[in-house]
Amino acid sequence: MNFLAHLFLSGKDNDILIGNFIADGIRGKELDNYPTHIREGIVLHRKIDTFTDSHPIVRQTVQKLRASSGKYAPVVSDVIYDHFLAHNWSQYSSVPLDQFTQDKYTILKQNREFVPDRMRIVLSTMIRQDWLLNYAQLSGIAKTLRNMSKRVNFANNMATAIKDLEQHYTLFQYEFEAFFPQLQAYVEEEMQKLGAPTLVK
Repeated sequence: MNFLAHLFLSGKDNDILIGNFIADGIRGKELDNYPTHIREGIVLHRKIDTFTDSHPIVRQTVQKLRASSGKYAPVVSDVIYDHFLAHNWSQYSSVPLDQFTQDKYTILKQNREFVPDRMRIVLSTMIRQDWLLNYAQLSGIAKTLRNMSKRVNFANNMATAIKDLEQHYTLFQYEFEAFFPQLQAYVEEEMQKLGAPTLVK
């Protein structure tokens, strides 16, 4: 899953949210440098990724993207799933998407000292360009895919994946809607193990 889903799945625990956001920027023993609940958020992020990447429905989505995106198909799938979460936000949360995103941006800015250097530019750009809110629009997803394509050192066709999304929109949405409640249930169980506030609408 991409940024929006990870933040949403963090529930109401700010430390877990911070860990969930910074997880991709934490390497090796760096995990030991963080307070307990932020470490739990980092681990939760990794569990979410493992659950997602190994799920048969997600693999179906990824397979449809292979022709255009190659080895980056799982990354593109994450972005597409964030689009459906954002676009159909009211089905998953009673908090308006614009309010949710601004609240999370504020929490992350207030805890910037925990954000590793390699993630600070990402955070600043995310807030400035309001990625999370713009995921709800196809134009926002197209821009995200173009930017991702430029950041990768190898030749890729990620930017053209927007055509796959437009062509198979209904099918991709069906796959997301079949998968996401299962991911929510999995995360609920993991949050209960941590004694963290569970997900609420």
